[in-house]
Amino acid sequence: MFLNIFRSSVGLSALWLSSVVLFACGTLAATTPYTIYRGTFVQLPQLDSSSAKPKLARTQGVLWVSSDDGRIKGYDWQVKDDASFQSFLSSHSWTEADVTIVQSNDEQNEFFFPGFIDTHIHAPQYPNLGLFGSKGLLDWLNEYTFPVEASFGSESDPENKDTDPKDTPPEGLRVYDEVVSKTLAHGTTCASYFATIHVPATNALAALCHKHGQRAFVGRVCMDNPDQCPSYYIDQSADEGLNATIRTIDYIQKLDPNGTLINPIVTPRFAPSCSQHSLDSLGKLAASYNPPLWIQTHISENTDEIALVQKLFPESSSYADVYDKAGLLTNRTILAHGVHLTKEEMTLIRERGSKVSHCPASNSALGSGLAPVRFMLDQGVAVGLGTDVAGGYSASILEVARQASLVSRVVQYSAEYQELTGKKTSDGSEKLLVDDVLYLATRGGAAVVDMADDIGGFDKGMIWDAQLIELGAIIPNSTASPLDMATLAGRGVETGSVGNVDLFGNETWQEQIEKWMWSGDDRNVKNVWVQGKLVHTRDE
Repeated sequence: MFLNIFRSSVGLSALWLSSVVLFACGTLAATTPYTIYRGTFVQLPQLDSSSAKPKLARTQGVLWVSSDDGRIKGYDWQVKDDASFQSFLSSHSWTEADVTIVQSNDEQNEFFFPGFIDTHIHAPQYPNLGLFGSKGLLDWLNEYTFPVEASFGSESDPENKDTDPKDTPPEGLRVYDEVVSKTLAHGTTCASYFATIHVPATNALAALCHKHGQRAFVGRVCMDNPDQCPSYYIDQSADEGLNATIRTIDYIQKLDPNGTLINPIVTPRFAPSCSQHSLDSLGKLAASYNPPLWIQTHISENTDEIALVQKLFPESSSYADVYDKAGLLTNRTILAHGVHLTKEEMTLIRERGSKVSHCPASNSALGSGLAPVRFMLDQGVAVGLGTDVAGGYSASILEVARQASLVSRVVQYSAEYQELTGKKTSDGSEKLLVDDVLYLATRGGAAVVDMADDIGGFDKGMIWDAQLIELGAIIPNSTASPLDMATLAGRGVETGSVGNVDLFGNETWQEQIEKWMWSGDDRNVKNVWVQGKLVHTRDE
């Protein structure tokens, strides 16, 4: 929808002007002090420890959200019908004209669910979705990833000194606009984005997230090791990369001074792409802010990568130790993948309070391996889910949840897993079921981005980052035989289904959720809210 905007410099200016006007004028803001959400709510209650087992909870009633701060101010699960709803309004001295009311439709099997949290996604790689070739991780980076990321640079700014988002190439703006729109359409209310080394383009991604209303952590990628980075796509020095990162941090903090939606995140690409000086400087940079900045990077994704780290950093005892020595393992650090972590590394990560982003779709697509997520959780490591676009083939966290469950069912057959855990036979404990993976997609992701008290659920005081899911009506019964072709022709294809989810009326509510998890997609996402504001509505 924005293609025409990108075709001229006048259009580009209009884009950024409209971004400021939309947010400043509160176009998406509610006109009443509260919005009341009425109907069915499904969530995963908060757990006391990462090793505890989550269980889906379903409640029916109302909760209300303040238009001032987008937080849940209360709930009443005794409101079951119109009469009790009117009593509820009266008890708060409200009339229906005083508040905004949003109601789920039971006949369409709708329910409110917390927004998904994508803890690891490469925004500039979106055009490469589904392009893996026959390469492993390191070769894939050189063949597909680095060329597309390099294209986000500005010809008029070869030394990467500018900060103006308008200097981003039009194609880059088109990609960033699409990836933010697409992830929102899939119910992703919060995403931790890797951008590129380019300051204007990274700032553009932050501005577009802000414009669309998506909660985001946006990081300018740092990579300065000439032996591991292509000559056409590299920071000229560790100091240059550091200064460029500071310019992006400054831009984002001016864009969103309170960090309500958009926050900067320090982003060393991964240890092999950075010099020791760069890693050390970035660790100190993150720690210099109050509170400290978030950090994201990769770890132990691929065995060849691990061998390279051992070669490049012989003084460190492990991959995790490389980051720890640089001050990059903190309670605000997101470590993507962690497929081949040792038990000692898991212990170190837990002690530092760092977290892991599990990216099963990417790990399988690139042949990186099978991450032992249940074992990580049992070791006290917090885990969330990441699409890892474009190593991952989908921008949908629901698809990642499916893959996480599937991987957990086969990880037991891995010799590496058996050696790590000491289990030669399976007792089934490593399996991640529907409740488990949906927890990782919401509460787990919230912990990974250090917002466990704010997002991922419907507790009082939490931010209303949510989606309204529509599964569709139950497939109608017919008195005629299905073999009666004339009757079938008369019925056409109207079944009541939405997308790939078919309900026949004999499912429990838990089974309906299971069908959604395994068969659902963006067609089931009817509405999306972030910070209490409606930011996406499905096209009918």
